[in-house]
Amino acid sequence: MNTEVIWNFLTTQGADFGLKILGAIAAWVIGRWLIGLAVRLIGGALERGRKIDATLIQYLKSIISVGLTLVLVLAILDIFGIKTTSFAALLAGAGLAIGAAWSGMLGNFAAGLFLQVLRPYKVGDFINAGGVTGTVRELGLFATTILTMDNVLTVVGNNKVFSDNIQNYSAEPFRRVDCVAKVANGVDVQDAIARLRPVIAAIAHVRDTPAPDIEILQFTPEGPLLCVRPYTHTDHYWQVYFDTHKAIVATFGAAGYPVPETPVAHRTV
Repeated sequence: MNTEVIWNFLTTQGADFGLKILGAIAAWVIGRWLIGLAVRLIGGALERGRKIDATLIQYLKSIISVGLTLVLVLAILDIFGIKTTSFAALLAGAGLAIGAAWSGMLGNFAAGLFLQVLRPYKVGDFINAGGVTGTVRELGLFATTILTMDNVLTVVGNNKVFSDNIQNYSAEPFRRVDCVAKVANGVDVQDAIARLRPVIAAIAHVRDTPAPDIEILQFTPEGPLLCVRPYTHTDHYWQVYFDTHKAIVATFGAAGYPVPETPVAHRTV
């Protein structure tokens, strides 16, 4: 070891190098304290909002902490005169390469963040999203798990969910059940409507307000087509749907209405 070189360095640049070390230590201590404070403030704000899961909040805090720490390290290297431009460019290039390779996953992750914040649906809601209809089992960072009506567990990428229309059938306290009833030509339509009103209103779980809608929907060659639309809670939708059809058949049968038949045109020569 050349002691003369070391002595010359200490006598000429030692004081400046020592100040840089002290500055780097001070920057690290103060920077880490500020990073911790920022992470705690952001985490506290997210927790008070109560719109994001606790797991996601911890994940976001870790990402913020790592990102700010990386910036702090680059700043400390700059104190010693180390050019960080090439290092930053390398990180940017690596980020682009990773982003290109994981574009689909990152797209699902970004969509998952928006879904966690905006909350168009939650676990337990009955929805139609990404072309899948069913009950939400899990809202994850990358995908949403939906249990369909035929009891099939389906995983849909969050990017597909977020980029398509989302229908949340559980968002409102009730929904409309759409059914139709066809009466034969010659049947008094007003009599059919009057018979159906009390029967449909008496079905279990049908709401009084708003009252069921029973009106003429359209005319067909077989006879008028009635819309029969009771309102019920989402949990009872299908039971009311099936009970309404049963009630229509029973009511028209008890009234002795004929079965609608397609008129046959007879040609005369």
